[in-house]
Amino acid sequence: MFYIGVIQKLHKESCGLCCTKLKNFGVTIGNTEILYNVNLHIHCGELTALVGPNGAGKTTLLRAILGEISHTGELSFLDAEGYPRKPVVGYVPQRLDFDPGSPVSVLDLLSACLSPWPVCFGHSRRIRERVSARLAGVQAEHLLNRRLGDLSGGELQRVLLAMALEPNPDLLLLDEPVSGIDVQGKELFYELVSNLRKQYDLSIILVSHDWSLVTYYADRIVLLDRTVRCCGTPQEVFSNESVMSTYGPVIREETGRVPWKPQIIHSGGGVRA
Repeated sequence: MFYIGVIQKLHKESCGLCCTKLKNFGVTIGNTEILYNVNLHIHCGELTALVGPNGAGKTTLLRAILGEISHTGELSFLDAEGYPRKPVVGYVPQRLDFDPGSPVSVLDLLSACLSPWPVCFGHSRRIRERVSARLAGVQAEHLLNRRLGDLSGGELQRVLLAMALEPNPDLLLLDEPVSGIDVQGKELFYELVSNLRKQYDLSIILVSHDWSLVTYYADRIVLLDRTVRCCGTPQEVFSNESVMSTYGPVIREETGRVPWKPQIIHSGGGVRA
Protein backbone atom coordinates (compact mmCIF):
# COMPACT_ATOMS: atom_id res chain seq x y z
CA MET A 1 0.00 0.00 0.00
CA PHE A 2 1.21 3.53 -0.73
CA TYR A 3 0.67 6.67 1.34
CA ILE A 4 0.06 10.18 0.14
CA GLY A 5 0.82 12.86 2.69
CA VAL A 6 -1.07 15.97 3.63
CA ILE A 7 0.14 19.50 2.93
CA GLN A 8 0.36 21.00 6.38
CA LYS A 9 -0.54 24.68 6.64
CA LEU A 10 -1.95 27.00 9.25
CA HIS A 11 -5.69 27.19 8.66
CA LYS A 12 -8.70 27.88 10.75
CA GLU A 13 -10.57 24.66 11.42
CA SER A 14 -13.61 24.03 9.28
CA CYS A 15 -16.76 22.97 11.11
CA GLY A 16 -17.10 19.91 8.89
CA LEU A 17 -20.85 19.82 9.55
CA CYS A 18 -22.27 21.51 6.44
CA CYS A 19 -22.96 18.89 3.81
CA THR A 20 -24.05 18.64 0.19
CA LYS A 21 -25.86 15.35 -0.37
CA LEU A 22 -26.64 13.54 -3.61
CA LYS A 23 -28.92 10.52 -3.22
CA ASN A 24 -29.83 8.20 -6.10
CA PHE A 25 -28.85 11.09 -8.39
CA GLY A 26 -29.19 10.54 -12.11
CA VAL A 27 -29.35 12.33 -15.45
CA THR A 28 -31.06 11.09 -18.60
CA ILE A 29 -31.08 13.17 -21.78
CA GLY A 30 -33.45 11.87 -24.45
CA ASN A 31 -33.06 8.12 -24.38
CA THR A 32 -29.49 8.25 -23.09
CA GLU A 33 -28.81 7.56 -19.43
CA ILE A 34 -25.68 9.59 -18.63
CA LEU A 35 -25.61 9.22 -14.84
CA TYR A 36 -27.37 6.81 -12.50
CA ASN A 37 -27.45 6.00 -8.79
CA VAL A 38 -24.85 8.63 -7.79
CA ASN A 39 -24.61 8.88 -4.00
CA LEU A 40 -22.22 11.40 -2.47
CA HIS A 41 -21.74 13.42 0.71
CA ILE A 42 -19.48 16.47 0.30
CA HIS A 43 -18.55 18.18 3.58
CA CYS A 44 -17.35 21.74 4.13
CA GLY A 45 -13.61 22.27 4.27
CA GLU A 46 -13.17 19.32 1.94
CA LEU A 47 -11.67 19.25 -1.56
CA THR A 48 -13.20 16.42 -3.56
CA ALA A 49 -11.65 15.62 -6.93
CA LEU A 50 -13.98 14.14 -9.55
CA VAL A 51 -11.99 11.98 -11.96
CA GLY A 52 -12.82 9.45 -14.64
CA PRO A 53 -12.48 8.70 -18.35
CA ASN A 54 -13.81 10.99 -21.07
CA GLY A 55 -17.59 10.71 -21.38
CA ALA A 56 -17.98 9.51 -17.79
CA GLY A 57 -20.49 12.27 -16.94
CA LYS A 58 -18.29 14.55 -14.81
CA THR A 59 -19.29 17.86 -16.41
CA THR A 60 -22.90 16.66 -16.65
CA LEU A 61 -22.90 16.13 -12.88
CA LEU A 62 -21.76 19.71 -12.27
CA ARG A 63 -24.35 21.09 -14.70
CA ALA A 64 -27.09 19.15 -12.94
CA ILE A 65 -25.98 20.46 -9.54
CA LEU A 66 -26.05 23.99 -10.99
CA GLY A 67 -29.60 23.39 -12.21
CA GLU A 68 -28.74 23.76 -15.89
CA ILE A 69 -30.14 20.32 -16.70
CA SER A 70 -32.79 18.25 -14.96
CA HIS A 71 -31.99 15.26 -12.79
CA THR A 72 -33.64 12.47 -10.85
CA GLY A 73 -32.99 11.63 -7.23
CA GLU A 74 -32.29 14.04 -4.40
CA LEU A 75 -29.92 17.01 -4.10
CA SER A 76 -29.83 18.73 -0.72
CA PHE A 77 -27.64 21.00 1.36
CA LEU A 78 -27.60 20.89 5.16
CA ASP A 79 -26.14 23.70 7.25
CA ALA A 80 -24.05 23.24 10.41
CA GLU A 81 -27.23 22.78 12.49
CA GLY A 82 -28.50 20.08 10.15
CA TYR A 83 -31.24 22.21 8.59
CA PRO A 84 -31.78 22.10 4.82
CA ARG A 85 -31.46 25.34 2.89
CA LYS A 86 -30.62 26.57 -0.58
CA PRO A 87 -26.84 26.91 -0.85
CA VAL A 88 -24.82 29.63 -2.55
CA VAL A 89 -22.92 27.92 -5.38
CA GLY A 90 -19.80 29.30 -7.06
CA TYR A 91 -18.66 27.99 -10.43
CA VAL A 92 -15.45 28.21 -12.45
CA PRO A 93 -15.82 26.91 -16.03
CA GLN A 94 -13.09 25.32 -18.09
CA ARG A 95 -12.87 28.47 -20.21
CA LEU A 96 -14.50 31.86 -20.71
CA ASP A 97 -15.63 32.75 -24.23
CA PHE A 98 -15.07 36.43 -24.97
CA ASP A 99 -13.66 38.74 -27.64
CA PRO A 100 -9.92 39.05 -26.85
CA GLY A 101 -9.90 42.41 -28.64
CA SER A 102 -12.50 43.84 -26.27
CA PRO A 103 -11.36 46.73 -24.03
CA VAL A 104 -13.09 45.13 -21.01
CA SER A 105 -10.76 45.05 -17.99
CA VAL A 106 -10.66 42.76 -14.99
CA LEU A 107 -12.10 45.60 -12.92
CA ASP A 108 -14.95 46.00 -15.42
CA LEU A 109 -15.78 42.29 -15.33
CA LEU A 110 -15.90 41.95 -11.56
CA SER A 111 -17.63 45.31 -11.08
CA ALA A 112 -20.44 44.16 -13.37
CA CYS A 113 -20.97 41.22 -11.04
CA LEU A 114 -20.97 43.32 -7.88
CA SER A 115 -23.04 46.34 -8.85
CA PRO A 116 -25.98 47.18 -11.15
CA TRP A 117 -24.20 50.48 -11.95
CA PRO A 118 -23.09 50.42 -15.64
CA VAL A 119 -19.30 50.07 -15.81
CA CYS A 120 -19.18 52.62 -18.64
CA PHE A 121 -19.98 55.28 -16.01
CA GLY A 122 -16.88 54.43 -14.01
CA HIS A 123 -16.20 52.62 -10.76
CA SER A 124 -16.83 53.84 -7.24
CA ARG A 125 -14.06 53.68 -4.69
CA ARG A 126 -16.03 51.12 -2.68
CA ILE A 127 -16.39 48.76 -5.66
CA ARG A 128 -12.75 49.17 -6.64
CA GLU A 129 -11.65 48.28 -3.10
CA ARG A 130 -13.99 45.32 -3.01
CA VAL A 131 -12.72 43.99 -6.33
CA SER A 132 -9.11 44.52 -5.22
CA ALA A 133 -9.75 42.55 -2.04
CA ARG A 134 -11.25 39.63 -3.97
CA LEU A 135 -8.35 39.57 -6.41
CA ALA A 136 -5.84 39.74 -3.56
CA GLY A 137 -7.43 36.58 -2.16
CA VAL A 138 -6.37 34.66 -5.29
CA GLN A 139 -3.01 36.40 -5.74
CA ALA A 140 -4.28 38.47 -8.67
CA GLU A 141 -4.58 42.02 -7.30
CA HIS A 142 -1.96 43.20 -9.81
CA LEU A 143 -4.38 42.28 -12.63
CA LEU A 144 -7.00 44.84 -11.60
CA ASN A 145 -6.62 47.17 -14.61
CA ARG A 146 -5.47 44.59 -17.15
CA ARG A 147 -7.57 43.84 -20.24
CA LEU A 148 -9.06 40.35 -20.29
CA GLY A 149 -7.47 39.72 -23.68
CA ASP A 150 -4.01 40.39 -22.22
CA LEU A 151 -4.27 37.73 -19.52
CA SER A 152 -2.60 34.36 -19.65
CA GLY A 153 -4.72 31.25 -19.21
CA GLY A 154 -3.70 30.89 -15.58
CA GLU A 155 -4.33 34.56 -14.82
CA LEU A 156 -7.79 34.42 -16.36
CA GLN A 157 -8.72 31.36 -14.32
CA ARG A 158 -7.67 33.12 -11.12
CA VAL A 159 -9.90 36.05 -12.07
CA LEU A 160 -12.80 33.63 -12.64
CA LEU A 161 -12.05 32.04 -9.27
CA ALA A 162 -12.29 35.48 -7.63
CA MET A 163 -15.69 35.95 -9.32
CA ALA A 164 -16.90 32.56 -8.07
CA LEU A 165 -16.07 33.57 -4.50
CA GLU A 166 -18.39 36.60 -4.57
CA PRO A 167 -20.53 36.21 -2.56
CA ASN A 168 -18.88 33.59 -0.37
CA PRO A 169 -20.30 30.27 -1.64
CA ASP A 170 -21.20 27.18 0.34
CA LEU A 171 -20.26 24.96 -2.57
CA LEU A 172 -17.60 25.69 -5.19
CA LEU A 173 -17.65 23.78 -8.49
CA LEU A 174 -14.53 23.75 -10.68
CA ASP A 175 -14.79 22.18 -14.13
CA GLU A 176 -11.29 21.36 -15.37
CA PRO A 177 -10.18 24.91 -14.48
CA VAL A 178 -6.52 24.41 -15.43
CA SER A 179 -6.98 22.77 -18.83
CA GLY A 180 -4.35 24.12 -21.21
CA ILE A 181 -2.38 25.92 -18.48
CA ASP A 182 1.34 25.28 -17.94
CA VAL A 183 2.56 23.16 -15.02
CA GLN A 184 3.55 26.13 -12.85
CA GLY A 185 0.15 27.74 -13.39
CA LYS A 186 -1.62 24.50 -12.52
CA GLU A 187 0.29 24.11 -9.27
CA LEU A 188 -0.44 27.72 -8.27
CA PHE A 189 -4.16 27.26 -8.97
CA TYR A 190 -4.37 24.02 -7.00
CA GLU A 191 -2.46 25.61 -4.13
CA LEU A 192 -4.92 28.52 -4.06
CA VAL A 193 -7.94 26.22 -4.12
CA SER A 194 -6.44 24.06 -1.39
CA ASN A 195 -6.03 27.11 0.83
CA LEU A 196 -9.47 28.54 0.03
CA ARG A 197 -11.34 25.42 1.11
CA LYS A 198 -10.23 26.07 4.69
CA GLN A 199 -10.18 29.85 4.57
CA TYR A 200 -13.83 30.02 3.47
CA ASP A 201 -14.93 26.66 4.92
CA LEU A 202 -15.93 25.56 1.41
CA SER A 203 -17.21 22.33 -0.02
CA ILE A 204 -15.32 21.99 -3.31
CA ILE A 205 -15.90 19.61 -6.21
CA LEU A 206 -13.07 19.75 -8.73
CA VAL A 207 -13.27 17.98 -12.10
CA SER A 208 -9.80 17.18 -13.34
CA HIS A 209 -7.68 14.94 -15.56
CA ASP A 210 -4.54 15.89 -13.63
CA TRP A 211 -4.40 12.65 -11.67
CA SER A 212 -0.98 13.39 -10.15
CA LEU A 213 -1.95 16.83 -8.83
CA VAL A 214 -5.34 15.82 -7.46
CA THR A 215 -3.66 12.90 -5.71
CA TYR A 216 -1.49 15.44 -3.91
CA TYR A 217 -4.10 18.09 -3.10
CA ALA A 218 -7.48 16.35 -2.77
CA ASP A 219 -8.97 15.17 0.52
CA ARG A 220 -11.13 12.68 -1.35
CA ILE A 221 -11.27 11.30 -4.86
CA VAL A 222 -14.47 10.20 -6.56
CA LEU A 223 -13.94 7.95 -9.58
CA LEU A 224 -17.00 8.53 -11.74
CA ASP A 225 -17.97 6.47 -14.77
CA ARG A 226 -21.73 7.06 -15.17
CA THR A 227 -21.98 6.14 -11.48
CA VAL A 228 -19.56 6.23 -8.55
CA ARG A 229 -17.07 3.42 -9.09
CA CYS A 230 -14.87 4.24 -6.11
CA CYS A 231 -14.74 6.96 -3.46
CA GLY A 232 -12.19 7.56 -0.73
CA THR A 233 -8.85 9.12 0.09
CA PRO A 234 -6.26 9.12 -2.72
CA GLN A 235 -4.44 6.17 -1.20
CA GLU A 236 -7.67 4.19 -0.84
CA VAL A 237 -8.77 4.82 -4.43
CA PHE A 238 -5.41 4.22 -6.07
CA SER A 239 -4.60 1.10 -4.09
CA ASN A 240 -7.93 -0.46 -5.08
CA GLU A 241 -7.16 -3.48 -7.28
CA SER A 242 -10.43 -3.16 -9.18
CA VAL A 243 -9.70 0.49 -9.99
CA MET A 244 -6.20 -0.38 -11.15
CA SER A 245 -7.26 -3.24 -13.36
CA THR A 246 -10.09 -1.28 -14.99
CA TYR A 247 -8.82 2.31 -15.16
CA GLY A 248 -5.05 1.98 -14.88
CA PRO A 249 -4.54 2.08 -18.68
CA VAL A 250 -6.71 5.24 -18.92
CA ILE A 251 -4.70 6.97 -16.21
CA ARG A 252 -1.39 6.04 -17.83
CA GLU A 253 -2.61 7.30 -21.20
CA GLU A 254 -3.63 10.67 -19.74
CA THR A 255 -0.59 11.22 -17.50
CA GLY A 256 2.16 9.22 -19.18
CA ARG A 257 2.99 7.65 -15.83
CA VAL A 258 1.49 6.19 -12.68
CA PRO A 259 0.92 9.21 -10.40
CA TRP A 260 0.44 7.37 -7.12
CA LYS A 261 3.81 5.60 -6.95
CA PRO A 262 6.35 8.39 -6.40
CA GLN A 263 9.30 8.13 -4.08
CA ILE A 264 8.06 8.20 -0.50
CA ILE A 265 9.66 10.79 1.78
CA HIS A 266 8.95 10.83 5.50
CA SER A 267 8.65 14.36 6.84
CA GLY A 268 7.24 15.95 9.97
CA GLY A 269 4.05 14.43 11.29
CA GLY A 270 3.08 12.69 8.07
CA VAL A 271 4.24 10.96 4.95
CA ARG A 272 4.24 12.75 1.66
CA ALA A 273 5.15 11.95 -1.91
